[in-house]
Amino acid sequence: MYNNNNLSGKMADDNQIINTSIPVIDLREFGGSNSEKAYTKLREASEEWGCFRLINHQIPTDLMSEMKTVARSLLDLPAEIKKRNTYDVARGRGYVAPSPANPYEALDLYDFASTEALRLFCDRLYASPHQREIIEKYVGAIHELVLDIGRKLAKSMGLKCNIFEEYWSCQLRIIKYNFTPQSVGSSGARIHTDSGFLTILQDDENVGGLEVMNKNSEFVAVDPWPGTLLLNLGDVATAWSNGRFCNVKHRVQCREATIRVSIASFVWGPKNEAVEAPAEFVDSEHPPLYVPFHYEDYWKLRLSKNKIAGEALELVRAER
Repeated sequence: MYNNNNLSGKMADDNQIINTSIPVIDLREFGGSNSEKAYTKLREASEEWGCFRLINHQIPTDLMSEMKTVARSLLDLPAEIKKRNTYDVARGRGYVAPSPANPYEALDLYDFASTEALRLFCDRLYASPHQREIIEKYVGAIHELVLDIGRKLAKSMGLKCNIFEEYWSCQLRIIKYNFTPQSVGSSGARIHTDSGFLTILQDDENVGGLEVMNKNSEFVAVDPWPGTLLLNLGDVATAWSNGRFCNVKHRVQCREATIRVSIASFVWGPKNEAVEAPAEFVDSEHPPLYVPFHYEDYWKLRLSKNKIAGEALELVRAER
């Protein structure tokens, strides 16, 4: 078993790094005698932390390993091929090239639940039949996990539904941080919240650097734990839950001069519906905190105001 409490490493500023670990959710506990406790733990992790480690999930470790190999090989392609990964440059969907101010590069598969989107992604990068097969299996498994988590999150909040039962926009992003000796101690990704509802992260199995902020504004290092997944809740989750779910702030720090690869699966927001708290979360003592909004409009607002650490939610606050 890998220890998730190893918090060594040079930090970029004076923010305190505390010696603790984020909650761990074991999917095996939801079907047995500990089921009620498991749902309570999931709700508390979502409300107090906005993130948790997921263990004993249904994605095979062999598939995770093969997908990481595919990710590395795609990110090692010549730049002229990676630049073919384009969807909507203004929206940020497509290849992100590294730069002196930006130590990572990324490839995007927008709408990973779409067969056509998957085909286009693979065609543009000249993916081999084997690579296509692995990507297809991986995104299929992630999609099933998303639906499972949607059911469990809803039940933990007393709802009899699946949060993601309607069509939600989603995106797969593979990321490579190119950390050099000169970048040790610097930031690989500045403090931010995710704009959508849920992020499922397969982080690097060997290289740490991810840090999340707790309720006391202290950073907690999230070190590698192979075979597990990290789940983050974002701004849409906070709005949907009428302020109950935490949109966790996080960042990536460079701890060592090496390559760091991660795979992030984002569930952004309802494709054709507004983000709005269920009626069960609203009453005279808990009035609606946010006006209904469409995810794309919120994303554009957040981008235009350069408010990437949850502050944009104040712009969609309901009037009192």
